Amino acid sequence: MKDTKTKKRDTWASRIGIIMAVAGSAIGLGNFLRFPAKAASNGGGAFLIPYFISLVLLGIPLMWIEWTLGRYGGGFEHGTAPGIFHSVWRKNRFIKYFGVIGIFGPIVIFTFYTYIESWTLAYSFFALSGKYAGLADKTAMHSFLRGFQGLENNQYFSGLGTAYFFFLITFALNIGVIYHGIRGGIERLCKIAMPLLFIFALILFVRVITLGAPDPTKPAWNISNGFGFLWNPDFSALKSAKVWLEAAGQIFFTLSVGIGVILTYASYLSKGDDVVLSGLTAASINEVTEVILGGSIIIPAAFIFFGPADIKSIATAGVFDLGFVTMPLVLNKLPFAQIFGFCWFFLLFLAGITSSVSLAQPAIAFLEDEFDVDRKHAVWIFGVVSFILCQAPVFFLKNGVVDELDFWGGTFFLVVFATVETILFAWVFGMENAWDEIHKGADMMVPKIYKFIIKYVTPLFLFFILGMWFWQEWLPIILMKKVSPADRIYVLATRVGLILMFIVLAVMVKIAWRRRRLRGGKAV
Repeated sequence: MKDTKTKKRDTWASRIGIIMAVAGSAIGLGNFLRFPAKAASNGGGAFLIPYFISLVLLGIPLMWIEWTLGRYGGGFEHGTAPGIFHSVWRKNRFIKYFGVIGIFGPIVIFTFYTYIESWTLAYSFFALSGKYAGLADKTAMHSFLRGFQGLENNQYFSGLGTAYFFFLITFALNIGVIYHGIRGGIERLCKIAMPLLFIFALILFVRVITLGAPDPTKPAWNISNGFGFLWNPDFSALKSAKVWLEAAGQIFFTLSVGIGVILTYASYLSKGDDVVLSGLTAASINEVTEVILGGSIIIPAAFIFFGPADIKSIATAGVFDLGFVTMPLVLNKLPFAQIFGFCWFFLLFLAGITSSVSLAQPAIAFLEDEFDVDRKHAVWIFGVVSFILCQAPVFFLKNGVVDELDFWGGTFFLVVFATVETILFAWVFGMENAWDEIHKGADMMVPKIYKFIIKYVTPLFLFFILGMWFWQEWLPIILMKKVSPADRIYVLATRVGLILMFIVLAVMVKIAWRRRRLRGGKAV
């Protein structure tokens, strides 16, 4: 018996819309904060060697895999990994449960990413209002940030009220966008936000490369040496396995592969829509943004004002310090500091919101496709559940909750999910079938070498990453060796919550397939 469901799935309005949306999902805070920090602390220009090797052997293959699997699964009215995986391997009754990761991961990341995103919106207002304009050293600016985060009471903030207010605004904006659907919400946002993001990034880029040495007595503190600090290669760093793993991790992070978002976005394509050139275009936009713009703003600018001695500690201080402490201090020293400060933080906000709305879509698509919940009710369900889940990162930031969520949702399970989908695509679906599927409606041919890379090199690369992690990190992480005794109860509670969330999603998958089987649907 055929499935009688006649509800029409949402679609993208244009090719540029899907490209901008996928690029928006990929271009996030990591392009402007995480990438320059990783490059500066892992061999400078030498870091680009493992970075681009990882891009060619890992990032681009996974990008094409996810675009192709997503479009394929969409043809069976599945917009999330459980249904897409099942469509590929119908004889395996368990494969759909591996697909739970593709819903679980985005939800976990959304719960803390939205809160961090709200900081950028808040600081956009702080920049325009001059709230931090009088702060001239790292101690004061760091205290300002900690006061805003509610980690300490000081002369700048008392409690978490301001941060929570901006979190509510940011959360509401995210829900408002996804409420209006793929075409009317996400695509419309990305078509506006992405050009604005590039305009702000170019303004800052031009301002940085035209900076002169601020102190005539220190002529070496110039933009040329700033770029030199970031990009002069230290080839000895390539002997470290950690540098290679960091590069591979950055590729995962920056392209949004292994999360499940691209699968969902591509499921709204039709069979004749190109995935080869569209996917490569979205990935290229992200790489230009990260390497050219992200790598040319914060570290070179900081070098000019803090010099070669302090820049080393600045580069390794962490992404929050780079974005919310170092960069405001740099911009405060420039004419029109309020305008440039707004450009910086609103740039980060635009990068954040185009990513966070993508993280919400897999869970909403799951409710729509597998439970026949209409869009508006699905968004309300997601909004209520995710708002409750967001409270832990907001109120327990200082107790390591965000780090724990980031590791499991945004690091470990990304690699696991990517490994599963690669094996499924190349070995279960079969490389010949996969090759034909990739090229349906394609405007260009994928180089034939990628047949070999996708089938052998990419999965081996992924197994190597997982193996190295188990060898180096597994036991200390499980035993919470690096967690302070006072925070272990919070980390343990976070892990219990993650396990329960995964179980709930797996049960929902089981219920959805039982419903389809009872009505003779396509999940059988």
